[in-house]
Amino acid sequence: MVAKKTPGTATAATSAVPKARGTVDPGDLAVRPGEDPWTPQEVEEARGELESEEARLRAELDSSERALQGLMRDSGDGAGHDEADTGTKNITREHELALAANAREMLSQTEHALERLEAGTYGLCENCGRPIGKARMQAFPRATLCVECKQKQERR
Repeated sequence: MVAKKTPGTATAATSAVPKARGTVDPGDLAVRPGEDPWTPQEVEEARGELESEEARLRAELDSSERALQGLMRDSGDGAGHDEADTGTKNITREHELALAANAREMLSQTEHALERLEAGTYGLCENCGRPIGKARMQAFPRATLCVECKQKQERR
């Protein structure tokens, strides 16, 4: 059985067999009027960039978490340290916490972009449903909003 295809959306297969990874037809990914459709090479480049970013962020997060464990372990060792040493340790710990939180958020966005790519919704604005634009997606692969919706969000 074949699902009905709507322009700018992915075709959904209704068979019980799950789609293999990367089988979304690149031509089904959303583009703005006047833009060329996604090519298989462009989709693979986007996927490769996102997967590379995912691996980098996982390594960064792992490194930050190890650094935090070390800082937490050493934080109780205050004998002989003055207030400046304690303050420096606190600043370093807060910095590592901020880096870890940022890496976690970026990782979440990257994983979401990969899920959208696999689902065929990559390039569709999550707010208004219109195409984000291929050029914007290539420049910022984790984008979830079109330029117009992003501008509205930033003005709030």
